[in-house]
Amino acid sequence: MKLCIVGIGYVGLVSAACFAETGNHVCCVDINDGVIQRLRNGEIHIFEPGLEDVVRRNVAEGRLMFTTSLEEGLADAMFIFSCVGTPPNPDGSCDLSATCNVARQIGKSMTDYKIVITKSTVPVGTADKIRGIIQEELDSRNADIPFDVVSNPEFLKEGDAVNDFMKPDRIIIGTDNTQAAALLEDLYAPYARSRDKLVVMSIRSAEMTKYAANCMLATKISFINEIANICERVGADVRDVRVGIGSDHRIGYHFIYPGVGYGGSCFPKDVKALIQTSLEEGYEPELLNAVEEVNERQKKQLARKIISYFQDRGGARDKTIAVWGLAFKANTDDIRCSASLDIIEMLIEQGMNVRAYDPAAIEGARSIYKGNDRVSLSTGQYEILSGADALAVLTDWNQFRNPDFNQIKRDLKQPVLFDGRNLYATGTLNRYGFNCIRVGRPDVTS
Repeated sequence: MKLCIVGIGYVGLVSAACFAETGNHVCCVDINDGVIQRLRNGEIHIFEPGLEDVVRRNVAEGRLMFTTSLEEGLADAMFIFSCVGTPPNPDGSCDLSATCNVARQIGKSMTDYKIVITKSTVPVGTADKIRGIIQEELDSRNADIPFDVVSNPEFLKEGDAVNDFMKPDRIIIGTDNTQAAALLEDLYAPYARSRDKLVVMSIRSAEMTKYAANCMLATKISFINEIANICERVGADVRDVRVGIGSDHRIGYHFIYPGVGYGGSCFPKDVKALIQTSLEEGYEPELLNAVEEVNERQKKQLARKIISYFQDRGGARDKTIAVWGLAFKANTDDIRCSASLDIIEMLIEQGMNVRAYDPAAIEGARSIYKGNDRVSLSTGQYEILSGADALAVLTDWNQFRNPDFNQIKRDLKQPVLFDGRNLYATGTLNRYGFNCIRVGRPDVTS
C-alpha cells in the first residue's frame, strides 16, 4: 500500500519506518529541509532504540522516501497520516494550528479519494474540524472529491516505540465508514497476526480514548507517589505496599513505581488538555486536577529533601550535587517536563552547584543551561562524582542500577545518595556504607 505521513517528528518517523518495514511504500513530508536531508542519508534526528536501523534499511530498499512537498506525498497515496505536533497553549489547551494547516493543504492539493488519518493526540471534535476544512477547500475550487477522516491515535512508549508499533496491544480506529475501516484493517493486518487487535468505534470515542489512556496512566503514577509520601510519614515501606497491592490482578504492577513524578511530551500535556476540554464543557474535572497537582508537588519533593539534608548540616549553599539522569525516563533523550529540570532549578535557587550526566539527553540540556555557572554537563558518568557532596539519581537508566559503589564512595566527599527512583536495595547500601534518602522508603543510615 502507498502511504503519506505528514510531520516527521517522533510519532511520524516511527510510524513511517514501521509501516515501510512490512512492505508498504511510505512518503514522509516535513517542512524542515534539514531533517529531510538527514533522513534521506539514513540519519535520524531523534533518539529511539532500534529506529535508526529500521529507517536505514527501508531507505536503502526504496520503501521509505522523504520530501518537503505535500503534493508529492499525496500523489499516489490513499492513506494520509497527520502526525504533526499539537503543543499546549498557555491555558493548557491543544494548539491545533499545524493540524488545521495540514488539512487545508490536503484540501487544496488532493485529486482523488483519500483517507485522512489523525495520529497526533488531538481534542475530541478535531476530526470534525478537519473534515470541515478539507471540504471548504474542495468547495472553493468546485472539486467533488470523496474523502474520509479517521482517528487512529498512537500508543507509543518512548524508548520502546518500535516494538509498540510492531506488536501493539490494540489498534484504535475511529470512523463512521465501514469501507474506511476495512481498508485500515488490511493496512494493519501484519501487526495483528496473533489475534484481532483492531477496535473500531466512533471518531469522538477514539479521540477520547487516547486522552483517557494517558490520563489513567498518569493517575496511577500520582496515586503511588501519594501513597509513598504517606508511607514516609507513617513508617511504612512503599516497596512492600506496592507488592501488596500489585499482586491484586485488578490493580497490577504496571505504572505503580514511586519516583520523582511523570514528565515527557505526553502525560503532562494530555492531562492539561483534558482538563481544559472539561472546563470548556462546563465540567470541573476534580480527579484530573488532583493528578496534576500531586505530580507538580512530587517533582519538587526530592529537591526539598536534598536542601533540607544540607541545611541541617551547615547549609546548602555552594554544596555540589552530582546528578545521574536528565531525561524524564530511561531510553529516551526527551527532557520535556522532566522532573530533573525542576529539581536542578530548585537546587541552584538555593545556591547549590550541579554536575549532571545522562546517556542520551546531554545535548538537549546544553541550550537550557548555557551560561549557567552553577550547572555543568558531562558525558562521563563517574567523572562528575569527584569532590561532590552527594549523588542524586533521577532517571532509571539500566546503567545506574548496578553501579560501581566503591568508586562512588571513593569519589564523593561523603557517601550520600538521594535515590529518586528507589533503585538500590537496603542491604546493598548498608554493605557499602552509604547514607541514602529514597521515595516512600525508610532512610538508610550507615
